[in-house]
Amino acid sequence: MRLYVGNLPFSVNSDDLEQMFSGYGEVTSAQVISDRETGRSRGFGFVEFASDDAGRKAIEEMDGADNGGRRLTVNVAREREERPRRYDR
Repeated sequence: MRLYVGNLPFSVNSDDLEQMFSGYGEVTSAQVISDRETGRSRGFGFVEFASDDAGRKAIEEMDGADNGGRRLTVNVAREREERPRRYDR
């Protein structure tokens, strides 16, 4: 199960994200999304669990939890929508 984790403190990196969620089950991947140009965190990421049960438990306990003064948003990740490619002029 792949989860979206939003409203992350900008200081959180992918290793921190994995640690935050590893107590709920086997994390197969954890990635904080960063801005291409600046390399700075965009404040959200994705965590993938080996089992759906672990993912559901993580949602129950982490959605709305305080982390660094910010309330996390945790839910099942939606599939990425195809968007037209942007071209810089």
